[in-house]
Amino acid sequence: MAYKVEKSDEEWRRELSGEEYQVLRQAGTERAFTGEYTDTTTVGVYNCRACGAELFRSGEKFESHCGWPSFYDPAQSDAVETRTDTSLPGRPRTEVLCATCGSHLGHVFEGEGYDTPTDLRYCINSIAIRLETDDPQASSGPTAA
Repeated sequence: MAYKVEKSDEEWRRELSGEEYQVLRQAGTERAFTGEYTDTTTVGVYNCRACGAELFRSGEKFESHCGWPSFYDPAQSDAVETRTDTSLPGRPRTEVLCATCGSHLGHVFEGEGYDTPTDLRYCINSIAIRLETDDPQASSGPTAA
C-alpha cells in the first residue's frame, strides 16, 4: 500500500521515541489506563503522532472505561483505514491505521452496546495521537469537575 507519507524504517526510528516506534510502527499497545489521553476531556483535534494527519475530534471521544481513549467515529471518513489483525490466536480483531502514513493506532470494535451515534469503539493508543487545541493554556489532562 502506498501512503502519502512514506519513510524508511531508519527515518521512523530517528523521528519517534522508542515507545512511539513500538506502537506506531510495530503495532504495539500501551498498557491500559496509562496513556496521556485516556481521561482527557479537552476540546480539540487528535492528530497522528507520526505524520500529523487529523484523525479524530474531541466531540466524538467518549468514556468507555476500557483504559484507552475511545472514539465513535473518525474526523473524516478517509482519515483511518482498517485491516484484519490475526496476531492473537483464535481472536481476530480489526486494526486501525492512519490512512496518511500507515501507522498503527489501535483497534475498532463493533456491537458493544455503547450509547453513541455509531455502533463502533475506536480504541486508540494515546501514544499514537497528539491533541491539538486552540487554547495554548489548555491542559491535556482530565478536566476538574
